[in-house]
Amino acid sequence: MRKRTGILVGLAVSLILALPARGAELELEAESCLLMERETGQVLYEWEGHLPMEPASVTKIMTMLLTAEALERGELSLEETVTVSAQAAGMGGSQVYLEEGERMTVSDLLKAVAVASGNDASVALAEHLRGSESAFVDRMNERAGELGMEDTQFLNCTGLPEQGHQTTAYDIALMSRALLEHELIRDYTTIWMDSLRNGAFQLANTNKLIRTYPGATGLKTGFTNSAGYCLSASALRDGMELIAVVLGGESSQSRFADAKRLLDYGFGRWTVKDLSPEGSLPPIPVRLGRQATVQPVLGEEARLLLEKEQAGLIRRELELAEELEAPVEPGAKVGSLTIWLEEEVLVRYPVVALEGAERRSFGEIFLSLLSGCLPRL
Repeated sequence: MRKRTGILVGLAVSLILALPARGAELELEAESCLLMERETGQVLYEWEGHLPMEPASVTKIMTMLLTAEALERGELSLEETVTVSAQAAGMGGSQVYLEEGERMTVSDLLKAVAVASGNDASVALAEHLRGSESAFVDRMNERAGELGMEDTQFLNCTGLPEQGHQTTAYDIALMSRALLEHELIRDYTTIWMDSLRNGAFQLANTNKLIRTYPGATGLKTGFTNSAGYCLSASALRDGMELIAVVLGGESSQSRFADAKRLLDYGFGRWTVKDLSPEGSLPPIPVRLGRQATVQPVLGEEARLLLEKEQAGLIRRELELAEELEAPVEPGAKVGSLTIWLEEEVLVRYPVVALEGAERRSFGEIFLSLLSGCLPRL
């Protein structure tokens, strides 16, 4: 087993603490690996994370992503029936032995992809969604571009070996992150054992971490002789979800061991902390407004990825306007929440008006004076 010094990369993004680069030694065997925090997209550790490599069946993360997005848009349903083509039925490698003309629901095909890594099921879904695998692959590459997967080229939807079909650990983490935004997919990627065809065909998840690693949420294994043993593994603990990508592993056992070390490293060292003020913020008075106050709220979630040793050194400072003058537009800035690490400002979050307050007309003010209800002046 080789010791490797990974690079911790800092990203200056609004919801993330900008982190310094530093090294860490982990006992890893894979040719390429990367650890990413899902919510922020922060890379916590990498070794050759941008090295182009074959992904094998980890490719199917994109197949599942396009399927999940189509389901979300209402372009197909889980109960919809797919008729299997000769092309899909003829796929080799990992399969659930679909037959030409066999009819299977989208849900069962998605299960076959997520749990058993069925190449035949992947092609059946691709053809059903886009008419042909080649048209589906065009969309895979288009979606990869949208996600910022700059070093990826897909040539099929299965990951079967094909010259030029390649990606990187970083790009796989990007598409894994996108897939995990769809809660539906976890219903499939967390299955350990299940069946198809009314119990006649048994399935066992190729991702053994689903059974052995606490908090595992997925995601996809892969293997070919040329790609080696690959894995994108995700796990959720204490409100933080991590994605560990391993490419070019020496054995099935070593890829799971590498992913476990990466995840253990991340959960042991990092935390995502919610720094939002507890309870509702006090309303702010409005002068000359048709309503007396507006309700302030945070303009964005105050969540930070922090090293655990820093979490106890964080403090918050809330500043709100004492008073506003109408008109107040909805979403207008009315204060700020500043997050400090000791004496250093990490980030300032805007506090905004939840609703607007229109200004009273002269006539309304005059009538209020006559009625003895003095407006706030």
